[in-house]
Amino acid sequence: MTTRSPRPTRPPPGTTVTATRSDSSARCIPSLADSNPGTGNPKRLRLAAAWLLAASAPVLAAENSGGSPVTDFWRAVTSEEQRVSEQALLAASDDVATLYAWLKEGPAFSPDVETGAWEAERTGADGLIFRYGVVVPDSYDPEVSYPVEFLLHGGVARPEWGPGVDWWRSGYANLQREDRIFVVPAAWREAFWWHDNQADNLPAVLREVKRLYNVDDDRVSMTGISDGGTGAYFFAFKQPSEWASFMPYIGHPGVLRNPAGGVNYRLYFENLTAKPLYIVNGELDRLYPAASLQSFIDVLIEAEVEHVFRVIEGGGHDTRWLPDETPAIERFKTEHPRDPFPDSLQWVTDRDDRYNRNMWLRVDRMASSDFPAVIKVERDGNRFTVEAAAVVGFSLLLSPEEVDFSEPITVSVNGETVYEDLVEQSTETLLRWARETLDRQALFTAELTISLLAE
Repeated sequence: MTTRSPRPTRPPPGTTVTATRSDSSARCIPSLADSNPGTGNPKRLRLAAAWLLAASAPVLAAENSGGSPVTDFWRAVTSEEQRVSEQALLAASDDVATLYAWLKEGPAFSPDVETGAWEAERTGADGLIFRYGVVVPDSYDPEVSYPVEFLLHGGVARPEWGPGVDWWRSGYANLQREDRIFVVPAAWREAFWWHDNQADNLPAVLREVKRLYNVDDDRVSMTGISDGGTGAYFFAFKQPSEWASFMPYIGHPGVLRNPAGGVNYRLYFENLTAKPLYIVNGELDRLYPAASLQSFIDVLIEAEVEHVFRVIEGGGHDTRWLPDETPAIERFKTEHPRDPFPDSLQWVTDRDDRYNRNMWLRVDRMASSDFPAVIKVERDGNRFTVEAAAVVGFSLLLSPEEVDFSEPITVSVNGETVYEDLVEQSTETLLRWARETLDRQALFTAELTISLLAE
């Protein structure tokens, strides 16, 4: 539930195949104790253009009628609202291509929305109240898609924030920009940035913003300061799909391995290879001096993770350097939009109930809780080449912008072909993913679910 001021797995249907697991394994870099994702893939652009052209007439028809089914779907919050809006969409068209084009075009965003700074709250599944602030350009234009930047504050070991308490201590005035939307959520001792409840909360807050404003899905970034910087590391390692880039300032990834913080995560550097990092630490920081991160930076280099590491000479545990560094940071964000359908993905996870998805790849079942699941997928047209270890089930989330559904799809795992057939698209899959993410740039119309259990 979300309130605002000043204004108010179920396993999806898919194809399941069974094959014998190979003994081949993929590389996993051990945990640490204390490329620019191109968007100009010509083949993908041709697929997208052909798909959207085929559905262009229905799109125009929907626009001429006001597009209300899509808008109602986008704004639906309760289960009943979602059910009714989905029925209305399917009544307007039950054709996958048409629905895909409508959803990619998105709702009719209203010009009558709050601008400037406002605050809201939502209730999590655990009953906690999560507060957040939003700063919207005064010149907001609903016809323009805006980048969104999440700002995670430090000092999370505090009591719960009450209404009217300023958790972003410098205030919202200095965040007012005409070229982006800022989101400033709150954390406290019951909800550190790296706890499960915040892993659920931040994507939910992003969806709330997307319901109201025209968001550029491929330019949603995360900046964190001190404990917030550690939070940015957490999302980069564990749950990166929504974000284009991460900017951890004066934080430390070793906190994610510290039981005193309520967690002891294993950190897998393969998970960082598609998400660029801009890291800043002060030379004389009393908590996290830059030298204390050098072993972490060495592994980033070894794993070929795209990153910038800026050491502020004489810098302490503060952000006095930020005005001088801002031009370079802004260039970094501009040069690193999210690629929603990269041709190569890898993921390492020690859970299959959460933190098990990277973009269009999801680990559904691990072979054992004793060893992490390791999976790497290369896509070349309709052919998926998979290397997997300690994985007995995974899903490929498919989009008409990445594959040609009129041709067979081939999946090989550890050198053995386990699937070669047509895959049927599903309106149910499309609507479910659109509802769960409100991500117009990463819509999926099919899930190909692969089981590697021996018969």
